[in-house]
Amino acid sequence: MIFGGGSAERDAVDRFGIAWEAGDYEAMYAELGPDSGVDASTLSRAYEGAGRTATTQSITVGEARGPLDQDGEQVVALPVTVDTEAFGTIEGEIALPVSDGAIDWRPDLVFPGLEEGEKLDRSTKLPKRAPILAADRSPLAEGPAGARTTVGAGGTVTGEIGQPKGEQKAELEARGFPEDALAGTSGLELAFESTLAGTPGGELLAAGAGEPRVLATSEPTPGKPVRTTIKPELQDAAAAALGDTFGGAAVIDAENGDVLALAGLAFSAPQPPGSTFKVITTSGALEAGITEPSEEFPVQTAAVVGGREVSNAYDEACGGNLVESFAESCNSVFAPLGAELGGPALVDISERFGFNQPPSLYNEEAIATVGPPESTLPSDLGDDDLEVGVTAIGQGEVLATPLAMASVAQTIGNEGVRSPTSIVQDPELAGDYPDVEVVSPKIAEQVKEMMVAVVNEGTGVAAALPDVQVAGKTGTAELGTLTDEQPTDPGADPVYEVDAWFTAFAPANKPEIAVAVLVVEAGGDGGAIAAPIAREILDAAL
Repeated sequence: MIFGGGSAERDAVDRFGIAWEAGDYEAMYAELGPDSGVDASTLSRAYEGAGRTATTQSITVGEARGPLDQDGEQVVALPVTVDTEAFGTIEGEIALPVSDGAIDWRPDLVFPGLEEGEKLDRSTKLPKRAPILAADRSPLAEGPAGARTTVGAGGTVTGEIGQPKGEQKAELEARGFPEDALAGTSGLELAFESTLAGTPGGELLAAGAGEPRVLATSEPTPGKPVRTTIKPELQDAAAAALGDTFGGAAVIDAENGDVLALAGLAFSAPQPPGSTFKVITTSGALEAGITEPSEEFPVQTAAVVGGREVSNAYDEACGGNLVESFAESCNSVFAPLGAELGGPALVDISERFGFNQPPSLYNEEAIATVGPPESTLPSDLGDDDLEVGVTAIGQGEVLATPLAMASVAQTIGNEGVRSPTSIVQDPELAGDYPDVEVVSPKIAEQVKEMMVAVVNEGTGVAAALPDVQVAGKTGTAELGTLTDEQPTDPGADPVYEVDAWFTAFAPANKPEIAVAVLVVEAGGDGGAIAAPIAREILDAAL
């Protein structure tokens, strides 16, 4: 706000106030007289410190009055309104000493209500931290930050409480929390820290030589519970099925994408997805019209792509029609098919399936706070046949999380429509993410039938359930590192560490659940290692 002119002293105070509103400490310093005995950095630290103590959100000044005589000193009165996070709105006048058209500054001028020789202080009363709830409103995490407890296997979802650092620590102090306050440092505890933690209260104090004077008081505002989409019994089942295995499992609702359970590395450590990625490659190839389920492919142990041989797992000979090739996960079919599809088209279909973008677990603000890793592939694959072919079978530089691959399965089971993978029920916290039409219902149906063949007679028979038809896809990704035990025969091929994968949905004709399982450095393929874990989770869910 710009005020009319008056005396030189009053004009200086008006300019000082306008600069204070804007947080322009340099302009404020310009209005001080030469005898103030303070440098610019000291002034800025004084006002910034007072702002933190008071949890100031904004400053509004009125029109200065004066000069006035106050106990023989010439002052200009500046009306100031301070809106704070913890103490509400505080109003008052600050009497700024003036002389010779400038302000004779003192440290007590940083806040209304302070008297000469006093400084701002506060006594904090902490709010009650709210629980994180499952879909059925039972607690997944509860209790104060210093004694937080997780229920069952919910810790993967809820995250951890710890000592905040850097920007988060500064933000907490600005909201009124003490320097040693604990806060969420991962998961939902971090994503919705401000919602769960509430707002501190207490007393804002003018501290001087005697007993501190109370400038403002407030009661703490307790945090608000965050209700998730997690089903506790399924969360416990997923954790039990994974056991001590180093890996991850993600379970989502096949109709709407809601996250029902997350265990281990469900969304925190992307790995090469191996042949589970062939669901995406196949979808793209069918959409482009370069193949169809009945197309026949040669039975062979390898294919040459971009001048290099790409082998099938264990150098097995496989082929036949596209359905049979998918069921047996023939690299010799899908690497050339990916190269024929081409880099730009493979990237396009992958991004429609959710790659190269953050997982839609919660709103954009929480995504930015937590920074969950994306599932990725190079966005500039171009037309290098070898690079595209290797990517098409889930190797090369493609990386995915179990959550991402569960979403791929959900998309196929949902007639080609990918739903956001929300983990919270409040729409404001969940964010506004649209459904994405990835492929047509016809193509989704064709891919579904191939995934059924995987479980019925292909590499995924270990995921079959007696009374429910499962549709799935196995994956075995070479990591490029040698195992501890190598063949003694000098002519034998080296043995590499592998990740084992399985992604699926069930029942196939009316999907309810989509799941993906990853086992890192598994010591075996996806059908032998990951599929049985997925079967156990599906059995518990259905």
